Amino acid sequence: MPADLYAVIVLAAGQGRRMKSKLPKVMHRLAGMPLVGHVLTAAVELAPKNTVVVVGVGKEVTEGYLSDAWPNVHVVEQKEQRGTGHAVKQALSALGKLGEPPSNASVLVVSGDTPLITPAALNELLQTLQSQQAKAALLTAEVEDPTGYGRILRGESGRAVTGIIEEVDTTDSERAIREINGGVYAFNLASLKAALEKVGSQNAAGEEYLTQTVALIASAGEVVVACRMSDADLVAGINDRTQLADVGAKLNSWITAAWMKKGVTFVDPTSTWVEATVQIEADSVIWPNTYLSGATVIAEGSVIGPDVTLSNTTVGVGARVERSSVKDSKIGAGASVGPYAHIRPGTVIDTSVHIGSFVEIKNSSLGVGAKVPHLTYVGDADIGEGTNIGASSVFVNYDGVNKHRTSIGKHVRVGSDTMLVAPVKIGDGAYTAAGSVITEDVPPGAMAVARERQRNIEGWVKRKRGGTEAARAAEEAED
Repeated sequence: MPADLYAVIVLAAGQGRRMKSKLPKVMHRLAGMPLVGHVLTAAVELAPKNTVVVVGVGKEVTEGYLSDAWPNVHVVEQKEQRGTGHAVKQALSALGKLGEPPSNASVLVVSGDTPLITPAALNELLQTLQSQQAKAALLTAEVEDPTGYGRILRGESGRAVTGIIEEVDTTDSERAIREINGGVYAFNLASLKAALEKVGSQNAAGEEYLTQTVALIASAGEVVVACRMSDADLVAGINDRTQLADVGAKLNSWITAAWMKKGVTFVDPTSTWVEATVQIEADSVIWPNTYLSGATVIAEGSVIGPDVTLSNTTVGVGARVERSSVKDSKIGAGASVGPYAHIRPGTVIDTSVHIGSFVEIKNSSLGVGAKVPHLTYVGDADIGEGTNIGASSVFVNYDGVNKHRTSIGKHVRVGSDTMLVAPVKIGDGAYTAAGSVITEDVPPGAMAVARERQRNIEGWVKRKRGGTEAARAAEEAED
């Protein structure tokens, strides 16, 4: 790590008009994290002494996120949107209150809308600044279409950087330049402060551009260098929804590629979305149309998908989830879920449990080897080891005001189409008859039957539905 990294300043004050959103641009999310979160994740790897985020439009939203996710950063408000140079001035003013910096201090300035920036790229930039004894260094890239980016100006030799020109201020010849400014800078702190004092607002936007400091430092005879990235995606900024989608797809491809290198199989990475916070162990297989988000952890040998959504869910070794949605839950080793199951928050599925098709479970625990094969709702329940819940059963947990819990022991057999009206307890080894409505506790080993006795009314169809197909069929059967 380069020495004397005094501070990282993240610029996150702009609205981003082209996003057409009430949400600040840096708070739009990719891979489960706001754009500014990705930038901070890369920056803090360099262990700066101070980290400052400059906020502005929609500051309440950005500040709320930062206070929760990044409580150690300093948040500075840019009350007037007067440009990036003005924003950096606000950050330096706040840093000045923290004490005198080292004489050779370096400052890193990063745009908050560059989520693909990596710690390696930032480290390379700082190394370039120091190894070439420069006062300013900037990340650049050469792109086929430089539209929307500032262009890098060089001297007659084509090597020395003399400045950056924003696109709105370019001439025709300058607009043809394909080397673009990546919005990531490293400065000698003293040189940056001196240049910022001279920055004006005589430009098309009437703003104080941070980019002007490059020309000011160069014109003072000090060294300014460019660190050109071979991969332009590293400095890709986001200005509209199209770029958000493009960068999101690139980030997802990086995430899935990283997991594949660690032994995870993605049958179709292009149709599988994995957030940056997800953990996957080797020999897991992820089938198409799967979305893994939040604090999801998938243990080795699991098979997930196709058509699965997992959010904040832990999946045990060798488990299988197919065509289902699971949120804020735990799935044990060797368990199987789906197809077409909906597992809601608070559910704990133990080892070797089977959850079948069209089953909904919420806030419940299921013991080792329990089975809920199909067409059932389980809410607010504890189900014991080896218990089987028959098809079309319903755990009636809500009385219109309060939720109540059902407790079912081990090795119980709940007959199909049983209504379990909570609060109720079913003892170990008990049975319920199909079609029963259970409103009272069932002792261990008992058979609970709670249904009307069947009676047949002879001749009802002929008398009440005469002339119908059913009546004719009944008459034929009587002959």
